Amino acid sequence: MAKIRVLVVDDAAVFRRAVADELSADPELEVVGTAANGRAALVKLDRLRPDVVLLDIEMPEMDGLEALREIRKRHPRLPVIMFSVLTERGAIATLEALSQGASEYFAKPSTNSLEDSLRVVREELIPEIKNLCAARVRELAPAPARPAAPAGTVLTRPPVPSIPPARVDVIAVAASTGGPNALAEVLPALPANLLVPVLVVQHMPPLFTRLLAERLSARCPLPVTEATHNEPLAPGRVWVAPGDFHLAVERGPAGGHLVLSKDAPEHSCRPAADVLFRSVARAYGPHALAVVLTGMGQDGHRGCQAIRAAGGQVVVQDEESSVVWGMPGFVARAGLADKVLPLALVAQDLARRTRVGRAEAK
Repeated sequence: MAKIRVLVVDDAAVFRRAVADELSADPELEVVGTAANGRAALVKLDRLRPDVVLLDIEMPEMDGLEALREIRKRHPRLPVIMFSVLTERGAIATLEALSQGASEYFAKPSTNSLEDSLRVVREELIPEIKNLCAARVRELAPAPARPAAPAGTVLTRPPVPSIPPARVDVIAVAASTGGPNALAEVLPALPANLLVPVLVVQHMPPLFTRLLAERLSARCPLPVTEATHNEPLAPGRVWVAPGDFHLAVERGPAGGHLVLSKDAPEHSCRPAADVLFRSVARAYGPHALAVVLTGMGQDGHRGCQAIRAAGGQVVVQDEESSVVWGMPGFVARAGLADKVLPLALVAQDLARRTRVGRAEAK
């Protein structure tokens, strides 16, 4: 099996070499080249033909954003993973890179500790590279014929049998890899008169989530804010879980409110979708609607089990429109999804479901 070819682009020579060495230690990866800035990377790109590019944002001569724009002109679907620093400037630049077609990002540890950076490479970056490249291989492969499955093949289970849906009183959304762009397509397409609150878990560190909420709010007919502890829920608003905090909901006689906590990470994530989904299942039962968008791993799977057990509904993004069909794929293959939809149809479906059991919104 051919190794995944990686091009590492970073102006810090020590960091560049350390990351290249760490990647090369994995038997499935091959670092085919390094570059100190975007201009040098573009010169090497066509000759080296990497499967994935790791691209620093702040570099001399040509920074990562400018290089990304040029890469996208030449190779629209080549996976590009951005490196950025954990500062407001770095977060703004990262969100801009994601909006311009970057596949994913990783934040450099603010401690400037090389060992911290290499731990992130081992535990997070390498699995992400493999998932992005596996998705790229599937995308480029010709559509296979569909012969009868051989004996012993494990088939995807069909969705659970349809039952008359209950009125939806809350929408809970989960996303990870590719999520910022997916959210930027779904949330602005929701109607301004949406009659339920929307809660979002996007796997991102602190600061990034606040800036993400601000960017989404500027594009959405609904107000989008970062969640705060004990804030009351209200229809027609969107809350994004803050980085490094779990988001949950509780309901009392006065209605629902948000709960933030520093409980242990789940799936190495805080915020975690499973935490939000379980709380929504407890608080809203059959009136909960979960949405699982593109992302690596299986966060959200157990939470969707809880929502289905409570009689709620689940909608997931399909494989073709996902950057990585990990999170939605686990839910779909488990037979937990009421609907598996292309990203472009998700908002329309959510709006339709929120109208069931209500007088038609004017």
